[in-house]
Order: sequence, then C-alpha cells, then structure tokens
Amino acid sequence: MSNSWMVELPVTPVGRVEPCCPPLTSAELSQADAEKMAAMFKALADPVRLRLFSKVASHPDGEACVCDIADVGVSQPTVSHHLKKLREAGLLASERRGTWVYYWVEPAVIAGMAALLGSPD
Repeated sequence: MSNSWMVELPVTPVGRVEPCCPPLTSAELSQADAEKMAAMFKALADPVRLRLFSKVASHPDGEACVCDIADVGVSQPTVSHHLKKLREAGLLASERRGTWVYYWVEPAVIAGMAALLGSPD
C-alpha cells in the first residue's frame, strides 16, 4: 500500500502559476503545506527519478515516449516504478498510445516549485 498522494499545482485562468504552498521565505509552513512540498521534493530526491524527470522536461517535443527515456541504467520495471512515483507526486502526467506510454511535465510544475522556494531578495 502506498502512502503517497497526488499533489496539485493549480494554474489561474490567465495562466499564472499558483504554487501549492506559500513561498518558504514568506511565512512558516503549515503541516499540510510541508507535506505537499515534501512529496514533490522527495520524488525528485532519487537520482534515477531526477534523471527521468530531466529527460522528460528537456525532450524536444515537450513529451517523451518511455522508449526514449528508459536508458537510465536500471531495468524497465524499475523505470516504470520511478515514473509512477513521479506521477503520484504530481510532477508528470502520462497517456498510453498503443503499446507505448508518453510522459510530459505538468505545465505549472517547474514554475510552481520555483515559486515555492521564493526569491532570494
């Protein structure tokens, strides 16, 4: 049984990114906000997951077939496990097309995570 959940990073109607939580520099985090942030960063804390996320995020078409990103030095079932963890954390979305699964970074994820960290001013 998994203790993970989907993390949502909403986008406003005009396309402005709304992070799930207030920036770390603005106020002390609530327990709920800390859990949301931890789930996202925990998913990226594994080197294989970080490489997979990077391969998807940097793919020229904005989405990547699992066949294009699976070469990260682990077996295919392990790649599937890590991609599932990234999806559960709300970092990736996917769609099956025929025999392949295509992945893309959720539109607000990178900007939303940057907003969580706040600006260093």
